[in-house]
Amino acid sequence: MRTLVAIPVYNEADHVQNVLEQVRVHAPNMLVLDDGSSDDTPEVLNTLHEEMGFDLIRHEANAGYGRAIREIFQRAHRDGYDWVITMDCDFQHEPERIPDFLSEIENTDLDIISGSRYLSADEQWAKDLPPGDRRAINLTLTKEINERLGFNLTDSFCGFKAHRVSAMQKLDLTDDGYAFPMQLWVQAAANKLKVGEIPVELIYNDPNRSFGGGLDDPQTRLNHYRCVLYRAMDRVRDRLPDRALCSLQADC
Repeated sequence: MRTLVAIPVYNEADHVQNVLEQVRVHAPNMLVLDDGSSDDTPEVLNTLHEEMGFDLIRHEANAGYGRAIREIFQRAHRDGYDWVITMDCDFQHEPERIPDFLSEIENTDLDIISGSRYLSADEQWAKDLPPGDRRAINLTLTKEINERLGFNLTDSFCGFKAHRVSAMQKLDLTDDGYAFPMQLWVQAAANKLKVGEIPVELIYNDPNRSFGGGLDDPQTRLNHYRCVLYRAMDRVRDRLPDRALCSLQADC
């Protein structure tokens, strides 16, 4: 079983060396995708790439989170990996959780193993309080995804995930931005993928992070995510249960 740990990076010069050094302890196969960083990240990565020998993809300009993940899936498939674990580079995803994903991979028939910051009620998993608007949007859309698509998720937005590469090849994914998970869950349902969760820590190192494109306003962001979700469902309406298509209304 060959597993790749893939990390999209954008302006993470302060964290990238520490993160990659910790990831390397658990993962001999690493891919870093620099999504058009404009700080010192490219220079740091040049040095680390020579020292550590990981695979490296560079975007000249920022193309977006969804685009980065899609390209990671393509590279994992091209290079013959069975699984790809995606994680962030800002220490919101702790490298010491990688063995939890690896253990689950060895003993599962799931296609997506998604980290959840809300699966465990144990306080050891909650190192920070989530920003109120982010938690509210996550709750709202996770509930709607579960009701419409028949999943039992507790965290529909966590980017710390393990993906079966062969299953990802079945999906028609096009979203470039932060709404990418909305399309991922719809495509997973339409293609009858098996989905489960494992707990990961709740960490918010940058509660004031900008989403760009006018999405810092919570209501605008919720509406955008819902529009992506509804458009994705409409595209595959013939492969979804009737409850998924009930009242697909949003100000798109």
